Formats: sequence, C-alpha cells, structure tokens
Amino acid sequence: MADGCTGGIDTGFAQLDMVQAAILGIVQGITELLPISSTAHMRLVPLLSGWPDPGSAFSAAMQLAALFAVVTYFRRDIATLATGSVTAIARGNFRNPSLRTAIGILLATLPIGLVGIAMSSWLNACGTSLRAPWVIGAASLAMAILLGLTELISTHRRSSAQVTMMDCILIGIAQVGALIPGVSRSGSTLTAGLLLGFAREDAARLSFLIGLPAITLAGLKEIWVLLHAGLSAQAWEILGVGLLTGSLSAFVAVWGLLRFFEKMSAWPFVIYRAGMGIMLLYIAV
Repeated sequence: MADGCTGGIDTGFAQLDMVQAAILGIVQGITELLPISSTAHMRLVPLLSGWPDPGSAFSAAMQLAALFAVVTYFRRDIATLATGSVTAIARGNFRNPSLRTAIGILLATLPIGLVGIAMSSWLNACGTSLRAPWVIGAASLAMAILLGLTELISTHRRSSAQVTMMDCILIGIAQVGALIPGVSRSGSTLTAGLLLGFAREDAARLSFLIGLPAITLAGLKEIWVLLHAGLSAQAWEILGVGLLTGSLSAFVAVWGLLRFFEKMSAWPFVIYRAGMGIMLLYIAV
C-alpha cells in the first residue's frame, strides 16, 4: 500500500488511527442520511484536522452503516411492503399498492446501478479528480441552490401513501446525481420528493426507503472489492470501528431528520450546504 492505495483502490482509511476512524464514522453516519453530503464532510473534516483522506472506499463501505440505521428504523414499513407484495403476487393482485411501491423502489435503483457500474473505475480510483475539493464544493453549492428553489415552489401537500410508481422512478433518476461527490444521495432524492409535491417528512421517508437497494448494493459491492484488495488486519479493524460508530450515528440522523421536518423547513440545510460549498471552494483556490 502506498499513498492510500491498495490494489488500485482508494483506501486512505488504512492510514487513520482508531480515534480518527471513530470520529469520521460518526460524521459519515450522520451526514450520509442528511441532505448535506457525507463526501463533502469526509473531505472537509480531514482537511481541517490535518488527517489523511479516508478515501472513497471508506465512504462506499460505510453505506452498510446507513443500511443498518434505515432498516432498523423503518423495519415495520419494510415488513409491510414485503408481506403485502408477497401476498399480492400470490393472489395475482398486481394493482396492490404495496406491490406497486416495491416495484417502483426496485425500478428506482436501476438508473444509479447502471451509471454506477459504468463509472465505477473512475469513482473509486486512487486520486480521482472527482474527490477534488473544488468539485465537491461546487456540487454542494449547486445542490444548496436547487434545494432552496425547490423549497420555494413545492406544494408540500402529498403524503408518502400517495406515492406512485412514476414518482419512484423520477426520484430514482435524481438519485444518480449522488454519484457526483458533494451532491448527496439524501439531498438529491429529498429534493426530487419535494419537487413532486410531497410534504417534507414524507419526502424524507421516501428518500430513505427508495435509497435502500442502492445503499445495500453499494455497501456490499465495496466490501467485496475490499475483501479482494489485500487489506491488512489493522485496516479491517479501522473500518470496523468506523462502521460501528457510523451505524449508531446514522440511526440518530434518521430519527432526527424526521422529527426536524415535522416542524421545520429545509432552509437550514440549504444555508449549511451553501456555507460548506463556499468553504471548500475557498480551500481549493
């Protein structure tokens, strides 16, 4: 391993110590599920702290922490969708709302899955230009503007119970933007949900549920890649610490975001994202 690379994979996290990994795990877990870009924070926090860049492999593997949080929090919703879909298929009732929502979620995963596979060698390459501070800063600032505009024009009237298959597909297309560091998967899908007229809490709920397959595939794929990258035992321990702290903080993030949107708008996130984007652009100059 040299310069944060193992087998051509960006594994800068192997250069962290346990305390750094724990702190970055907490930051990643919180920001992964909030509309403020985990990748931006994974670049900004190490830059300000003088720590090594944990690399794209760390962010990708940490999807499993987000998966744990979302599945744990929405376990009843997921169980209802699963049992309802199986029952509907057994009865030949293909107009069942649960089945149609489940199919919509699967279809929503296709765009990011196909584009992600096509871009995988570039996304996770050592020293990829996509992780440059100016790229992440510009993406964060652009999404702040887009989220702000969406807040202004959204009706905020629809509930998640009214979601259609086409809604899922449109949110899934927006999810592709998350492949650009700084955009944020949660930010892109939440923005799309708001643009479709969903109430803030319901848009967040849809964002989490629609993102489940993508989060699962991304996390498992990265673990598979790392298993064949020849990581040291210490590197796996560091990653394990990050996953543990990330899982706990991600659960808090899910709970907190849904409670936040019961009474508040997305404007605090807009302001925060804009400030972070400007800071990253300033650092990059």
